[in-house]
Amino acid sequence: MNGHRLTLRQRLPLRLDLRGVLPGALSALDLAAIERLPVAHGREWLPLAECFHIEAFDTVSAAQPTLYFSGDLSRVDHLGWGLDGGEILVDGPVGDHLGSTMRAGTIRVRGSAGDLAGVEMAGGELHIEGDAGHFVASTLPGSMDGMRGGLICIHGRAGDRLGDRMRRGSIIVGGDVGDFAASRLVAGSVLLGGGAGAHPGYGQRRGSLVWLQPDAAPAPDAAPAPDAAP
Repeated sequence: MNGHRLTLRQRLPLRLDLRGVLPGALSALDLAAIERLPVAHGREWLPLAECFHIEAFDTVSAAQPTLYFSGDLSRVDHLGWGLDGGEILVDGPVGDHLGSTMRAGTIRVRGSAGDLAGVEMAGGELHIEGDAGHFVASTLPGSMDGMRGGLICIHGRAGDRLGDRMRRGSIIVGGDVGDFAASRLVAGSVLLGGGAGAHPGYGQRRGSLVWLQPDAAPAPDAAPAPDAAP
């Protein structure tokens, strides 16, 4: 078995941290061991099976390990943290830090995501069919580098500070974005299908900030100077 389906048992009263629950890690364990995996729920630790109903299945159509999540995961954080291969599919909304620090593999969400999705992402693909919150593809606290590679595709809107300090990779947003989009951009490409809030490209050094609809782009005299600092 190299695939597992995890269905949320009930809406969680506190936030759940799913760091370490990855396709490759689970594919090496039997079902009983997976059910016992400890996950942080607020200030306590719970076995994974107390939060999710878990089923194993063969991913006949794909050789890579796969995790399939369903339910309202809006209070589930760090889903796909550090992903280094395989595929994660989510049917529903998810919380903060979706796909943060991922290096390879694919995450697809049929819903919206919270803040800090794809933070310091270095590779792979992150697809969000709904909206995303603030600080997509930006930095962790104390870090100087944001997204470092890979692809993020958001079908809906995104919040403030999209791609802050981004160094490499590509971001595509179908809808509007908030303030300071591509702020302090070092390299990489940010493509916007809608409009942007205040100060897009603030402090941008290199890289590309492109509006797919020319009418949505700000007037040239509204853009900040290339050497501006936040």
